[in-house]
Amino acid sequence: MLENPASQPNTQRNPPTSNFTPSKNLSGAMEQGTIGPSIVIKGEISGTEPLYIDGRIEGKINFGSSRVTVGRSGQVAANIVAKELVVMGTVKGNVECSERLDMRAEGALTGDVITRLISVEAGAMMKGSIEVRQKQQKEVQKEEKAQPQAKPAQVETPKALPAVAGA
Repeated sequence: MLENPASQPNTQRNPPTSNFTPSKNLSGAMEQGTIGPSIVIKGEISGTEPLYIDGRIEGKINFGSSRVTVGRSGQVAANIVAKELVVMGTVKGNVECSERLDMRAEGALTGDVITRLISVEAGAMMKGSIEVRQKQQKEVQKEEKAQPQAKPAQVETPKALPAVAGA
């Protein structure tokens, strides 16, 4: 049987303290900007941290060094420049991704796309042209300089040609 703690003779109650301080356990890499479902923005948005959009944006979005995610409730009528773009909502505008475009099953994109990699889940809707580009020449040159170059093997030229039957 349970006993009421107040009925015990030597029990002391400690009143709750009001000095509560929430701890910050997010690192800099985990932080992202968020545009909530009730927010409407008309104009140009730019930044360097990841951006999550669940509201409505009309204009331009420039996050060339970060990821932009259009959530399920997100409605974007803007040209987007980003390192990576994940589309779960609706995007109407041209898209340029330096790395990757990820179209999820519930996503819809109307506009021209330029990207290096593209992933489209079954059920996603896309209308427009898609241009998949290889790495730019400057990026290839940087990688070649970073990697040690192996000398090509010496190829010996044949001294005689092989015989051909029926000749």
